Amino acid sequence: MNESKSLNESTGKDFIRRIIEEDVREGKNGSKVVTRFPPEPNGFLHIGHAKAICLNFGIAEEYQSVCHLRFDDTDPVKEDARYEEAIKEDVHWLGFDWQGKLFHASDYFEEMYECAVQLIKLGKAYVCGLNEEETRHYRGTVTKSGQISPHANKPIEEHLDLFQRMRAGEFPDGAYVLRARIDMASSNMKMRDPLLYRIRHADHYRTGGAWPIYPMYDYAHPISDAIEGITHSICTLEFENNRELYNWVLDNIPRQFPSRPHQYEFARLDLQHTVMSKRKLLQLVENKLVSGWDDPRLPTIAGLRRRGCTPEAIRQFCDLVGIAKANSSVEFSQFEFCLRDDLNAKAPRVMAVLRPLKVIIDNYPEGQTEELEASYWPHDIPKTGSRNVPFSRELYIEKEDFQENPSKDFFRLAPGTEVRLRYGYCVTCTHVEKDANGEIIAVHCTYDPDTKSGSAPIGRKVKATIHWVSSSSSVPAEVHLYSPLLLESPEGQAGDFLSSINPNSIEILQNCRLEPSLAAAAPGERFQFERQGYFFVDPVDSKAGKLVFNRIVTLKDSRGKKNA
Repeated sequence: MNESKSLNESTGKDFIRRIIEEDVREGKNGSKVVTRFPPEPNGFLHIGHAKAICLNFGIAEEYQSVCHLRFDDTDPVKEDARYEEAIKEDVHWLGFDWQGKLFHASDYFEEMYECAVQLIKLGKAYVCGLNEEETRHYRGTVTKSGQISPHANKPIEEHLDLFQRMRAGEFPDGAYVLRARIDMASSNMKMRDPLLYRIRHADHYRTGGAWPIYPMYDYAHPISDAIEGITHSICTLEFENNRELYNWVLDNIPRQFPSRPHQYEFARLDLQHTVMSKRKLLQLVENKLVSGWDDPRLPTIAGLRRRGCTPEAIRQFCDLVGIAKANSSVEFSQFEFCLRDDLNAKAPRVMAVLRPLKVIIDNYPEGQTEELEASYWPHDIPKTGSRNVPFSRELYIEKEDFQENPSKDFFRLAPGTEVRLRYGYCVTCTHVEKDANGEIIAVHCTYDPDTKSGSAPIGRKVKATIHWVSSSSSVPAEVHLYSPLLLESPEGQAGDFLSSINPNSIEILQNCRLEPSLAAAAPGERFQFERQGYFFVDPVDSKAGKLVFNRIVTLKDSRGKKNA
């Protein structure tokens, strides 16, 4: 068997890592591995970027190397320092560090300009004065070859002069561009004399007004990689057609770089019922359809962080999805599975009633309060710790845990039925109390004092156990429940994706009641509300005297499996 094939089959690694393994084995780049993560600072990163972060920084960790964080700041109109700071925070929060290797494409603007001058001198680039409509016409179509620009055959000296005057700021936006001279008949539209520079009179957040011209990404990217000594430039599949231009730039600039990087593409993350486009996310923010970039309904890393998701769960999800060559759509339930799996051993169990219904235990002594011991952890979690929950004559239970006229498959509290109160006693409903409109305002029960949880077996089976809190000792809270932001995945939308926004993507419950131990809950803490899901103390909306919880994820996944 071929040795290379044997290596690839035996490693169990994705195709990117197999390529790197082969390169290291063959001594390419001196067996060095240097990756980079090159976001544009024009918005907040989302979970799709997390996959690229985990891949690039993860590879660097595996090979005891470093991943550069380089900002593609080549468009001053859209970019901002606040986005850069947010991106750095996201990378660190996910558990990665660039070890001092922080760069910007703008660090190399002078070198990129000199490289462009060299291309003009070699007859491989020219200044073109066609407008956008004319440029499209000359480019041709996928079935028809393009035509060379009438500006292309002017003397080299004239192109050099025009380019120098472009840099000097003599011309308005759109008057000229610098184009590579490659092949107007190429089957790859990217190679039909692509733009290298455009005029843009706008202040840059790092360089101010020093530059009236800015390089295009396809030109700046390979040069930045080569200057920094990147060995493996890993992109998503939409850049596959750009690879030929990436190679052309590096192969035609007459300069010796520290490395000759190569570009590789992998499938981006497409999460169902989720907006995975910075442009569309910006629309949601600017149209105030969400509260901001960190709205917990958004798939931005900032939004996921505020919702209460953990970096470990996101990294586990990216690992579960894997690295592939073909695009595919991932069900949101896979992400939810990773959240539950991570939070199961991290979030202590507590009791909270989200939609309270009063229960009055008529035969329990009035004015008496009893402290019941309740464990924070189920038996299968190797952790210890408990708290006391007060039990009293008046309690709150969930409205959905009571039916006056129960259906056949309803086994919780109903007139004449018995249930166990978690950590407490068995109670039986005797009657209900209603207001003038016929709405139930209280459920009356009796309790059996011989059925205290943890005591001797009672000799009878109870079909349901429900959670509760004492009405007098409970803590008020606001709880936010989330549903998918989109009613359908973007691929299924016939028109504007905004028409698919779920109007019920958030439900705010303002009269929730929590067990008293949660009075001391601090912003950023996570809990499992028994039978309800995993919740996070919102660090923005929670203030002194007001607790706000975000539901991170429910307990039940799409297959009906639940955590303890």
